[in-house]
Amino acid sequence: MARRYDQSTTTFSPEGRLHQVEYAIEAINNAGTCVGLLCTDGIVLTAERRVVSKLLAPSKTSEKTYTIDDHVVALVAGLTADANILINQSRLGSQRHMYKYQEPMPVEQVVKSVCNYKQAYTQYGGLRPFGTAFLFAGWDAVHGFQLYQTDPSGNYSGWKATVIGQNNQAGKSILKTDYKTENKVEDNLKVAVKILLKTMDSSTPSPERIELSTIRRNEDTQQIEHYTLSDAEVGALIEDIQAEIEKEQKKEQASTGDI
Repeated sequence: MARRYDQSTTTFSPEGRLHQVEYAIEAINNAGTCVGLLCTDGIVLTAERRVVSKLLAPSKTSEKTYTIDDHVVALVAGLTADANILINQSRLGSQRHMYKYQEPMPVEQVVKSVCNYKQAYTQYGGLRPFGTAFLFAGWDAVHGFQLYQTDPSGNYSGWKATVIGQNNQAGKSILKTDYKTENKVEDNLKVAVKILLKTMDSSTPSPERIELSTIRRNEDTQQIEHYTLSDAEVGALIEDIQAEIEKEQKKEQASTGDI
């Protein structure tokens, strides 16, 4: 039955579903993992870098993290080519708002403008949905630090912490136990790395496969600072988390042995 209704984004199935949009969302679930965590003093963002071949020259810029404006950053999961179109649209809209109103565009308004554009590609014949999802993170004077997730249908939602991409359910289960709203950036850096270690396919994680960054507000300059951790800093975090995991496993084995 589904095959009769999955050729077009504009045709509903008898169950009220748009199959092409659902397929686009499923493509996100096979993409590299992205994690966003709100903290009391900022936001932690991390993403899995996928190395297709060792012969491939390293990218000059990040393929997972994009700066939209001075106060907004986005993580991408899905088709990078599709994401580039939406990133450019978002940057253009943000600068037009700045030119017109002489103030930064509110974070949720940035997200909403992108989602409106994505939704239009599910509304008309001859178009296909964008096969990409975003985590938008930023700060504005009204609502402070904010984290939003978008999907190919044009829906968006605000989160305290979330995971998108491959094995996102396993990542969310870790968030339920390890994430606390009172955590600071330093605490959530460890939580973010722990999630990636659990969700990545590789049994031997390396700093080259993890992209970790923070967003903070400098109280002296009143500027939003987006800082990307170096491979050495990421490597140190990986070692700390692996040591903690080993310690937990030894405790469990000891308690099992006592029984």
